Amino acid sequence: MRTRIRMIGFPIDLGADRRGVDMGPSALRIADIDKRLEALGFDVVDEGDIPIRNIEVSEIHDPTLKYLPEIAEMSGVLAKHVKAVLDDGDFPLVLGGDHSMSIGSLAGIGAHCKEQGKTLGVIWIDAHADMNTAQTTPSGNIHGMPLAVAMGHGHPTLTSLMGDFPKIDPTNVAIIGLRSIDDGERDLIRETGVAAYTMFDVDRLGIYHIASRVLEDMARRVDHLHISFDCDGVDPFVAPGVGTPVPGGLSYRETHLFMEMISEVEAFASFEVAEVNPILDDRNRTAIFAAEVVASSMGKRIL
Repeated sequence: MRTRIRMIGFPIDLGADRRGVDMGPSALRIADIDKRLEALGFDVVDEGDIPIRNIEVSEIHDPTLKYLPEIAEMSGVLAKHVKAVLDDGDFPLVLGGDHSMSIGSLAGIGAHCKEQGKTLGVIWIDAHADMNTAQTTPSGNIHGMPLAVAMGHGHPTLTSLMGDFPKIDPTNVAIIGLRSIDDGERDLIRETGVAAYTMFDVDRLGIYHIASRVLEDMARRVDHLHISFDCDGVDPFVAPGVGTPVPGGLSYRETHLFMEMISEVEAFASFEVAEVNPILDDRNRTAIFAAEVVASSMGKRIL
């Protein structure tokens, strides 16, 4: 794994209805995410936050794509930043922010991989599929659309960031922890063939079996593995500080087991944390947990 980690704060909250997630990067820093990684031997550089236009000075022009111009503009800034980090040979760790952040991060990673002739794989840990479009969304919130956008489905202003091409092949995507899926997302999952593991699958097969299957497949097929970790993929008992909690998620140990296994994949090259909302949290529990999760993905072990 690359030894220098460059942290990028992306405090966006335009993609969701609940306020507070813009403080997620600060909460993760307060949880000493940098010190936890430095203790593992990494050189950590905190590059601060990308400036985000405040929701109070933004307007909704299309109720099916709320704050589209602002999200597109700021996602473009994030995309260029992430690509520059990868082009320098470093590991980008993006701290969010609502999950619309992935529009920018995946655009930057996808552009880097395209230039370098690499195949991108994405593991999406989330209670939700985030595969809506303007035609299927029940809310108009863009944080429910980033995975569809990355696969080339959605408004062209978003899908064309960093080049008009799909940033990820659906066959190289695995969603883990699903338990809240809209009808349109269900149709797109079936249409694209995305590997989608619901909590029923986790209960039935066990997280070790699923992680082994997914990671072995990724190791064979991709050169760059990206992890998109939405804190609501975990049970709210463990991570209460999220805007869209859904009961029955991954447990504390299931999450850490998966992360410990990810750290052994040679292609693992980028990570993002989404949907930490300190306003809804209990004494920063969710940010502390997320910081521990990132450390596990980077090689922290019990022994």
